[in-house]
Amino acid sequence: MKLSGEARLAGVLGWPISHSLSPRLHGHWLREYRVDGAYLPLKVEPEKLAEALRGLIALGFRGANVTLPHKERALELCAEVTERAARIGAVNTLVVRDGHLEGDNSDGFGFLENLKERADAWQPEQGPAVVLGAGGAARAILVALLDAGVPEIRLLNRTRSRAESLAEDLGGPIQPLDWGSWERALEGAALLVNTTSLGMQGQPPLDIELDALPRSALVNDIVYVPLETRLLAAARVRGNPVVDGLGMLLHQARPGFESWFGVSPSVTPALRRAVLET
Repeated sequence: MKLSGEARLAGVLGWPISHSLSPRLHGHWLREYRVDGAYLPLKVEPEKLAEALRGLIALGFRGANVTLPHKERALELCAEVTERAARIGAVNTLVVRDGHLEGDNSDGFGFLENLKERADAWQPEQGPAVVLGAGGAARAILVALLDAGVPEIRLLNRTRSRAESLAEDLGGPIQPLDWGSWERALEGAALLVNTTSLGMQGQPPLDIELDALPRSALVNDIVYVPLETRLLAAARVRGNPVVDGLGMLLHQARPGFESWFGVSPSVTPALRRAVLET
């Protein structure tokens, strides 16, 4: 579809940005829904972020996604932020409204929507969740799990003090545990989530013992390169339901696309194939 002079513009800001799958993702939706619009990769050096955000407004962009390393700084530069973005301490979605920027964070939304789509038998109230990692992704997922009503969250990070700090900051039923205390962490759990980069292509493996994990527990890895990590493969072999991390990426993009382009998009098998194309 050819762009008109009224084309709606959005993009993704990062440094670097060439690895981002967001242009491919949003490009698929733009074509599918025949939207007069474009979604661009925007390579922005950290020290130029404020200038770049002002430029979005000046150029008539409807908004943008924000990826590493800009998520925390972008929060500070927004005129308004949603409650969940403030709790997470980062934004990944910007909307230009009335000449100023509104910031949101849809990572937790994408996480929960992925679980609902791929494992609809899991319910938040079923039992404890075990979360591995205490970085930015973990923070968004913890907020989502707390808001969904998970009764207990066991948080493990290789540096325990980071897990303790995160638990104290967010409040609620979050229990920090020592990395490697697998039996204590996994016993009776209903959900296991890896938010670390361990197991990602080019990263060290995630060495975890699943013996104490109930076979009914859902296992999710937010890593999607490879699509089936060693954690998911091991869980599948022992009979656990598993969910890969690609859906989180796809679903977190929905609120932004709707805000910028006026269409509520769907996550479909065709979208998954398009994003995974090499």
